[in-house]
Amino acid sequence: MNKVNESIPWEFILLGFSDRPWLELPFFVIFLVSYLLTIFGNLTIIIVSYLDPKLYTPMYFFLTNLSFLDLCYTSSIVPQMLVNICSTRKVISYAGCVIQLLVSLALGSTECVLLVIMSFDRFVAICRPLHYSVIMHQRLCIQLAAASWISGFSNSVLQSALTLQLPLCGHKEVDHFFCEVPALLKLSCVDTTVNEAELFFVCFPFLLIPLALILISYGFIARAVLRIKSAEGRQKVFGTCGSHLVVVSLFYGTAIYMYLQPPSFASRDRGKMVSLFYGIITPMLNPLIYTLRNKDVHRALKRMVLRVFLIKK
Repeated sequence: MNKVNESIPWEFILLGFSDRPWLELPFFVIFLVSYLLTIFGNLTIIIVSYLDPKLYTPMYFFLTNLSFLDLCYTSSIVPQMLVNICSTRKVISYAGCVIQLLVSLALGSTECVLLVIMSFDRFVAICRPLHYSVIMHQRLCIQLAAASWISGFSNSVLQSALTLQLPLCGHKEVDHFFCEVPALLKLSCVDTTVNEAELFFVCFPFLLIPLALILISYGFIARAVLRIKSAEGRQKVFGTCGSHLVVVSLFYGTAIYMYLQPPSFASRDRGKMVSLFYGIITPMLNPLIYTLRNKDVHRALKRMVLRVFLIKK
């Protein structure tokens, strides 16, 4: 019993950039502003997609799922980070760390699958436009979204179990801003080579295979776009597909860097910055990327604003 108590600490110390205290104020401002913008942007997409009947399409159904996912993901890590930056004791309870690990890993895995589903939706819309409403019916959309969430949480339980079973031997200083698998692997007092190999093979179906499927689908989309004679038609396709490709590049690029690189070879500070990018910056940018050149969302926002003003009058 004593060995178990020594191995599992009651709390973890999240070091972050505590060795550079002059960075805490700038980071606090950046994290807070990014979090507020993430909440505002993603909530706007969810509300507009729910209130405007013209956005009751598979594309916006999946986009709403992505916005809800980004809201939950940032909320699972940012509030704790803001509290720790303002505190002299930068700690998180063992239970809090486990919950943070499970939730953030589940949502990250879900996003991997959801981005593939969104690319499949675009593939059907552009390459099979006459069959789009028949293929992408409501029941299939719900099933695909449910599959992404179930697979994400299943992967999280598996990876978290593999990570948390490692003995820590009293080590409790996590060299990170939040509880993440690569950072927790470094705490172990035993050889983690096998665990790193297991992590690589578990990540393979959630990172490399989805990315390959997305690239294949966009290969077919590019071929279909080249056949479109109308310049306006091409521009519309590039607008919707281009935004999705930007999100895919940001998410998969940073995730592959973190999870498919052995922790022992990862640069300590670079790894932290990459995690912050896909954990905080990417969820903030997603609403901007998807709505900046999206005329459907612009019109829906205008209709919603006009409706609010008319109600007030």
